[in-house]
Amino acid sequence: MNSAHITDFVNTVDLRPYAEGLSSPEALGEWLRERGLLAAGEPVTKRDLDEAIQVREAIRALLAAQSGLPADSNKASLTLDQAAKRARLRVRVSAGAAYPEPEAPGVRGALGRLIGELALAQADGTWKTLRACRADDCRWAFQDTTKNHSRAWCSMDSCGNREKARSYRERHLGHGA
Repeated sequence: MNSAHITDFVNTVDLRPYAEGLSSPEALGEWLRERGLLAAGEPVTKRDLDEAIQVREAIRALLAAQSGLPADSNKASLTLDQAAKRARLRVRVSAGAAYPEPEAPGVRGALGRLIGELALAQADGTWKTLRACRADDCRWAFQDTTKNHSRAWCSMDSCGNREKARSYRERHLGHGA
């Protein structure tokens, strides 16, 4: 299981400052090929790119909901269910193992592999350790490796520090007025 693919995929867009890593069909194809999710020479269309971004944002929404943030997890689940159907995701069984495998070729199959990895992460408990940063302008995906799984920000150096400073200012301005 490779939960790094899940967090890396969500993090193909940086919200602060905004930078879209999947800015074109070519960029999506390169990202998928670098991770072994798409074969060399497979075409990538604008429609594929749109579907990939929908899947990415649905995964982000599920991570946000899991992190206690407002998110429409029902809509996100429906988006992922539809993508899994388009990928013709099914379970393959071999000696001692069962794993999700898409029958669809191309980008739909690659997205199916990512959804399959999400399913495996949910099955093995890894999913429960994946989070979205609570900073409104960040929402970076990360794996929470703290003992009590209570990490709220992608980094204490940036988002955590900004939030703590903001909270401190609010408390002290409120008391001084």
